Amino acid sequence: MLITTAGKRIPLRAGRAMGRAMGTLAWHIVRRERNKALRNLAIAFPEWDEAKRRATIRAMFRHFGMSLFEIAWLWTMTVESRDRTTRWEGEEKVLELIDEGRAVIMFTGHVGNWEWLTASVGLWGRPTNVLHRERDEAEMNRYIKEFRARVGVRTLDRGSTSGMKDMIQAIRAGGIMAFLIDQNIRTESVKIPFFGRPALTPIGPAKFAIRMEAVAVPTFMERRPDGTHLIRFLEPIELKRSDDPVALTTRLTRDIEEHIRRVPEQWPWMHDRWRERPQWDVSAEYGIK
Repeated sequence: MLITTAGKRIPLRAGRAMGRAMGTLAWHIVRRERNKALRNLAIAFPEWDEAKRRATIRAMFRHFGMSLFEIAWLWTMTVESRDRTTRWEGEEKVLELIDEGRAVIMFTGHVGNWEWLTASVGLWGRPTNVLHRERDEAEMNRYIKEFRARVGVRTLDRGSTSGMKDMIQAIRAGGIMAFLIDQNIRTESVKIPFFGRPALTPIGPAKFAIRMEAVAVPTFMERRPDGTHLIRFLEPIELKRSDDPVALTTRLTRDIEEHIRRVPEQWPWMHDRWRERPQWDVSAEYGIK
């Protein structure tokens, strides 16, 4: 890919400027995605006027343009460059849990540049694993897996026949497992309130974390106006076998929603978050109507 090749060579600031310009262009020409994003934003923020919604989605396109170039630049990230560009909140407790040999599972959403989050945590030098959903672009899949591996992050394929076995082995070996749970995907899901409307949300990650009696850590990323990224870890949640996966998923989804409200321009509003998928909806099995 041209962008990934260029991103390895150009300075971060210049790449971000190119990304902003590309995002601005996309706002004007990708009409279908723009209109879908505006409709979804109106569902989440009905109190906003049209001008505020349009400004937010325009900023969203610029953010994702910058993120695309940053993903290319991440190939060159080192501990030193990470520390110049990344700020942390609450990381001491998480590192302490990992170094004690606890099973730590990070739950996050597609807010900010989540690949920057992956690379930054990978450079801690602790075993780090990410459950991955294959993208349609084969070259992008290969690139992301390769740069993750470069910073010590192992990518586990969600659709693999050995996926569950790999996850269990990874978590029993200590270190970190990460899940993104804020999208409507083809997997076992239950309806959880999201911006006041029921939205199908994957239940598997919560079931797995409870089964493993892990420590769940809500983890969030955001782009800041000064050009740095902020990674925030909320209070760890100690889990036991008797915990309710729906209650845990609801709590984590609420945390994700609160974070999106902080930086609404950094979440992909073109995603069909409230789409119905009857074949994957297991809400009734958990007493959810």
